[in-house]
Amino acid sequence: MKFIIVGKNIEVTEGLKSAVEDKIGKLEKYFTPDTEVHVTLSVEKERQKIEVTIPVKGNIIRSEQVSSDMYISIDLVEEIIERQLKKYKTKLVDQQQNASFFKQEYIDKDFMDEEEIKIIRTKRFDIKPMYPEDACVQMELLGHNFYVFCNAETEQVNVVYKRKGNTYGLIEPEV
Repeated sequence: MKFIIVGKNIEVTEGLKSAVEDKIGKLEKYFTPDTEVHVTLSVEKERQKIEVTIPVKGNIIRSEQVSSDMYISIDLVEEIIERQLKKYKTKLVDQQQNASFFKQEYIDKDFMDEEEIKIIRTKRFDIKPMYPEDACVQMELLGHNFYVFCNAETEQVNVVYKRKGNTYGLIEPEV
């Protein structure tokens, strides 16, 4: 695995680099040697955060963990990614083009589905055209952290969502 490690508001020391490579390196049993692993270490006040992104064709395997200690965050993120890989293995590898990113032993090994995804509720609602700002107001009124709507400007289904720091995001489909 090829590590690309960057720091935001933190110097990436040899100790941190070594800890990341050792811990996340345990995942190399799943990936081919040329797989890139993007790691961002950051510090905000008392929050020690690690973000790990592993792009594989057609998918992105990603986890972000925060704690009061960077080494604890590193441990947590590795466990989460490994759990994701085991849980979604069949979905990841079923798309044949993705198989080239994973080691054959990982593809061949059967993992017990710890938790199968089950949709337990379906909601139906009318989507009326509105502007993104109006959708944000509606989302706030409902007390949700996202809202699906028909964009009055583009006439496409969009999603507004609440971001950290009381800001908003907009998801639009690419045409």
